[in-house]
Amino acid sequence: MRDDKHPTDKSWLEKIAHWFSTEPRSRDDLIELLHFAQQNDVIDADVNTIIQGALRVDALQVREIMIPRTQMIIIRAEQTVSAILPIITESAHSRYPVVGETIDDIRGVLLAKDLLPHLLQHDNRDVSISDLLRPVTVVPESKRLNILLREFRENRRHMAVVIDEYGGVAGLITIEDVLEQIVGDIEDEHDVAQDESIQPLDDNQYHIKALTSVDAFNDYFGSDFSHAECGTIGGIILQHCGHLPKRGEHITLNGFVFEVIEADKRQLHLLQVQRVADNDKVSD
Repeated sequence: MRDDKHPTDKSWLEKIAHWFSTEPRSRDDLIELLHFAQQNDVIDADVNTIIQGALRVDALQVREIMIPRTQMIIIRAEQTVSAILPIITESAHSRYPVVGETIDDIRGVLLAKDLLPHLLQHDNRDVSISDLLRPVTVVPESKRLNILLREFRENRRHMAVVIDEYGGVAGLITIEDVLEQIVGDIEDEHDVAQDESIQPLDDNQYHIKALTSVDAFNDYFGSDFSHAECGTIGGIILQHCGHLPKRGEHITLNGFVFEVIEADKRQLHLLQVQRVADNDKVSD
């Protein structure tokens, strides 16, 4: 016996049945199905976000989310435990790539927890760092994130050094970086809305995510920053400064004043931008 009391319920159930019976033929089909399921309270917004994040991981490569070499915090193999304690205390990371004479000479990975026994023995604080190293995982820039995540899990590793096509160090990536692509960032009151890389403020000021592409910035502001060497605005700032700017630092560049709003010890996150007069422009 047919029940026509709930035509709306029947409508969306029939649509979902249709989707699964015919099978989605593309990523867009699947995403549309997820949106439809969310709208009808089959799944909630968080579940939808996580599933779509997992789909993005399948499409992204390591180069797109890695921490670039200019922002890596490294330890030299010849340094003693006493010498590296200020670095570890200030950065508060759990893992550090250890290098030889150059950053391209990766020797291994140092875990902060491996230092604890030596810190408890004051007569052994100057033990050689090389004696504490663990093997380093090396991956190419082109590796897909879903494959890297599986390798992290299988090998019980949490960090990998990324190399370019010439074998030089391009950056590093952690399992947390990959997982953030699935579950999303933990945002604070300064963060730009999830889908907005550029957010207008008052008085000719804007909040800009540091990972905003140079092309997107140029399109929005009519500027002419070059993307030949850096693909993001944060990269342009780092290249110009030659160091990682701290929160509150101002950089005047090509007709814009950039103020660092959010940054950690590894990378820039959020910038405040204001146009300046033409006669105040500074070339990079």
